[in-house]
Amino acid sequence: MTASGLSRRGLIASAGAGAAVALAGAGAMAATGRAQAAADAEPLLHTVPFHGDRQAGITTAAQDRLHFAAFDLLASATRDDLVGLLQDWTAAAARMTQGLGAGPVGPLTGNYDAPPDDTGEAIGLDPANLTITFGFGPTLFRDAAGTDRFGLAGRQPAALTRLPHFPGDALVASASDGDLCVQACSDDPQVAVHAIRNLTRIAFGRAAIRWSQLGFGRTSSTARDQVTPRNLFGFKDGTASLRAEDTAGIDAHVWTAPSGNPGTAWLDGGSYLVARKIAMHIETWDRGSLREQEQIIGRTKAEGAPLSGGGEFTAADFGLAGRGGAPLIDPHSHLAMAHPDQNHGVQLLRRGYNYVDGSNQLGRLSAGLFFIAFVTDPTTHYIPMQTALAANDLLSEYLQHVGSGLWAVPPGVREGQFVGQALFT
Repeated sequence: MTASGLSRRGLIASAGAGAAVALAGAGAMAATGRAQAAADAEPLLHTVPFHGDRQAGITTAAQDRLHFAAFDLLASATRDDLVGLLQDWTAAAARMTQGLGAGPVGPLTGNYDAPPDDTGEAIGLDPANLTITFGFGPTLFRDAAGTDRFGLAGRQPAALTRLPHFPGDALVASASDGDLCVQACSDDPQVAVHAIRNLTRIAFGRAAIRWSQLGFGRTSSTARDQVTPRNLFGFKDGTASLRAEDTAGIDAHVWTAPSGNPGTAWLDGGSYLVARKIAMHIETWDRGSLREQEQIIGRTKAEGAPLSGGGEFTAADFGLAGRGGAPLIDPHSHLAMAHPDQNHGVQLLRRGYNYVDGSNQLGRLSAGLFFIAFVTDPTTHYIPMQTALAANDLLSEYLQHVGSGLWAVPPGVREGQFVGQALFT
């Protein structure tokens, strides 16, 4: 016994108990500190505003992933069903683009005996710059039989008609057209898929998917600080396409001008979306020499420079001749055929993506380009160009267009409104 009457063991036990209390307090403080640090380090969500004068997903810096879907209204659907669907889609899109669930309850709570109002596969994921863009097809105004199902025929713009059959087209009906389209773009593929999945779920009983397409590796740049990407042929793609910073060009070639017609004023300030699924004959292309590939494209494979010389963004000189007097850039090369100088100054805002759908029956890659372009008028800014390309472009030998569609894209959505609301008022 010590002078205090306590054994050494008792002292140690007492000291240990005090230390334990101190450690517990320190641990609690540390846990609180860690929680605060975690809250302070909460990552900022990468979001694009949904509401505004224009729909996002057009001049927005092109994301890396795409899920595109075309929908048809069910035969039983009414005008009220259509309006209700657009209202519900707008509410869900506004939430999902800001990193929230598709519905206000969420995937994990609510009525335990009812389906959740969000499917849940995007829990914990950053929205990764998700944009959701909506369009209206010609058949929304008049179906294939010419019937005005929803009382909208009188408000159909003259340019909103089914794209013509171009030379060489091998279109598949189940991969073309549609009453409505939705373009979901994100830098995370699961986020884009989640968006289309939930809009499809919301549409149940009113509309169903007609066809859809996944895309990866953007094949165009819509901002000047984006590096020009490469397509599956290995060449830089979209060098001469419009960028968001080219505001004068965007106004002239992308947004629709005021029509002066009250019936079609709902589209003023909107755009037209052209989509084409273009299968590439990958294996045939891969057997071509580098010289032949460059002659077909009209640009170098290394830097994307025009064969007339310079760098990628050097203006092409279509009159410059080489040895023997032949133009350095073949007049039927893809560069020459698609260039604005050869198409009355017409320019496109492209948002295309690569796609690979596995292999076909012959064991070859089922792959290519899912081409998307936004234009002010397809009759002046796409159809003449594609007609010329289909007939004379050297690259056409290696391509086959298998899907096609055209949709009118109404202007942006303001708070408290729904997409395309002016069409119904």
